[in-house]
Amino acid sequence: MKRIKIFNSILLLFTIVFFAGCSASKEARTMKGTINGTWTLQTITIEGNNSIINTKVFNEADNSCFIGSSWNFIANNSKGSYTLPSGAGGCVATTRNIRWSIYEPEGEEKRFQFKRLDDKNNPMDDNNGYRLSIAQLNDTNMQLKSAISFEGNPVNIVYNFVKK
Repeated sequence: MKRIKIFNSILLLFTIVFFAGCSASKEARTMKGTINGTWTLQTITIEGNNSIINTKVFNEADNSCFIGSSWNFIANNSKGSYTLPSGAGGCVATTRNIRWSIYEPEGEEKRFQFKRLDDKNNPMDDNNGYRLSIAQLNDTNMQLKSAISFEGNPVNIVYNFVKK
């Protein structure tokens, strides 16, 4: 009987530690609440190299095709989507489902992360996703940055969103 109580106590302790380690921090939950809703990707700029005009982003399309795109984020189930408008330069109207969250690496800044999903809601891109730095986030504006390397030099692609 005593062994069962000890076992149950240890099991309860491990369960509490497991769920405490997996839960999002209060700050991350607040960030998700702020992101929740529909946003328009208003501009994309490049920091660190003025000669880059167009580059393929998110393994989907050229950055110019994302300008004016609509992004929908649902905080309670961490799902969403983005819709690219059709336009000049061969941009094709596309809607892509995503799964998103706030990544919280220990001792570092929190990051926005998402994975593209196929038509059956399975992760695409070999189950790899995208992590972007959160440069600005408030009720009306969000700025995300994606660090890349261009010709061996660090460059940031800067995504500026406005909430609808």
